[in-house]
Amino acid sequence: MSGLSFDEFGAFDAESETLNVIIETPQGSRNKFNFDPQRGIFKLGGVLPAGASFPFDFGFVPATQGEDGDPLDVLVLMDAPAFAGCLVPCRLIGVIEANQTERDGETMRNDRLIAVAANSHTHGEIHDLNDLSKNLLEEIAYFFKSYNEIKGKRFEALHHRGAQAAHKLVQKGAAKFQSQS
Repeated sequence: MSGLSFDEFGAFDAESETLNVIIETPQGSRNKFNFDPQRGIFKLGGVLPAGASFPFDFGFVPATQGEDGDPLDVLVLMDAPAFAGCLVPCRLIGVIEANQTERDGETMRNDRLIAVAANSHTHGEIHDLNDLSKNLLEEIAYFFKSYNEIKGKRFEALHHRGAQAAHKLVQKGAAKFQSQS
């Protein structure tokens, strides 16, 4: 069975130059959804404990590949939650560079891109990670740390970098995806 493929969209929209993000898990959800490219569906990947939820929409950049072998991860700041499978045009504002240690002890880079929905009213003035409050950035990093701890993994934020570094990471991820295709 050939599944749905979001990779045809590419990482960036050719006309608007916005980042293409496919939402997997909406803001406020305790359920973590994952896209299964072989089946072309979204499936439940896990459930956060009571009191924990995704602080913003979470998804991936199609036609990219990160160091972990998966498409690049993105946290999207927007006015209201979207839904799993929604294509959201975004503006990259930065990246949290991080190491993630799996349950088996293997450590790899697993950076988290941060973006703003291109049509956001609430976050319309945010163009770089430095435009976010230090407190919000720390809360986002803490969410990823606690989320991974729940799964028996370790997430260590290394650096916060701005929009330019995030764009380079996406270009590198797109090139890696192309070389694997």
